[in-house]
Amino acid sequence: MQDKFYQVAPNPVFHDSGSLYVLFTGESQTAPAHRLGPKIYDYYLYHYVTEGRGQFITENRTYKLSSGDSFLIHPGQLVSYVSDQQQPWHYHWVAFAGEQAAKLVRQTGFRADAPVARSSQQAGVTNQIGDHLSAMLQAFYTQKDSSDLGALGYLHLIMAEASEQLTQQEALPGAESITRRTVKQMIHYMSSQYAHPVSIEDMCSSIGYNRAYMSRIFKKETGMTPVTYLLKLRIDKARQLLRERPELSTQQIAASVGLTDALYFSKQFRRFYSVSPSQYRASIQRPG
Repeated sequence: MQDKFYQVAPNPVFHDSGSLYVLFTGESQTAPAHRLGPKIYDYYLYHYVTEGRGQFITENRTYKLSSGDSFLIHPGQLVSYVSDQQQPWHYHWVAFAGEQAAKLVRQTGFRADAPVARSSQQAGVTNQIGDHLSAMLQAFYTQKDSSDLGALGYLHLIMAEASEQLTQQEALPGAESITRRTVKQMIHYMSSQYAHPVSIEDMCSSIGYNRAYMSRIFKKETGMTPVTYLLKLRIDKARQLLRERPELSTQQIAASVGLTDALYFSKQFRRFYSVSPSQYRASIQRPG
């Protein structure tokens, strides 16, 4: 049985190699019980369900999907997919390939044995994947070469939202994984902001948690309070600069790691390494 509605647009810029590129995109309102496969593809093919229901079938499992869900077909994977008899699905799709395509898929969280991202179904959460796919389709219809770059932007936005869905799926069984994820967010924040005069209050506000709660879970996971972790991160970065940038003064190094008080910096450096910054620098510059 044929689709009731179907449109597809290829990338106006032809690619047969490259780091990452979109091949084509499209959408379809399928007829009841419409089936594709079993078949394989030689590129990645992502589908996002906007309405209705259907099943995605791999060699190992059948997934029942509905609005907000998506699935990713990997190259060489034997699959079928069929729309529901009563509520046939409407979906969008995008095909992509390239040397960095597998890396993007891994970063997103898709695997051949875990190819489905479920809708979060959280109140107030809006999913823009369908909008991104529609915009990509319209861009390709313009036949402008610039839509090739635009498609890569939309692809990354789509994978970012799918990644968030997959992360939430992993967190569902219990609070433990949510805790670890929150601590990782804190560590990433510190690692990117240590050179600025940020505070733990700033970090907690940015991530959206109470400071007392954040401090408790952080110490449980790392064995250190956030204050101590941030300070040690700064001192370790300073130690690296003392080794690698001999032309910088101790005060310049302190400022470079977010510590504007040189005396406080020296005191804390001695706390962690039992020598002053100047003594440490002298010891690594001493011949023999």
